[in-house]
This record gives sequence, C-alpha cells and structure tokens, in this order.
Amino acid sequence: MEDYMKKDKVKKFVRYKEGAEMYSMSLRKFQDLAKDAGAIYKVGKMVLVNCEVFEKYLETFRI
Repeated sequence: MEDYMKKDKVKKFVRYKEGAEMYSMSLRKFQDLAKDAGAIYKVGKMVLVNCEVFEKYLETFRI
C-alpha cells in the first residue's frame, strides 16, 4: 500500500483489501460500493475493482 503512494503510480485495478485501505473504509463498505458502482471484474476466483469507475461513482455522493 505504501509503495502505491510513494511512486505516484495510479493503479487501475485493485483487490478488495487494497481498495478498502486506499479509500479508508471498511472492507464490507468498499465491496458494497464497488458492486453498486458496477466496478467489479471477476477473473476466475479473483475479484478486481476498477478504480476509475469506482471514483466516478463516489463523486455522485458529493455534497
């Protein structure tokens, strides 16, 4: 996670655990929001979340 921030390299896809840490939220909340955003990709048994789609969805909650 720290390497992600240090290199200023933005990942397009993350797993649930990494995404929850990146966005400072619980794992369950991140999973629910990612599903609602339509940002989930399932590759075999692995689940990836598209950060670009997820962030667009998060912007809809802006006050």
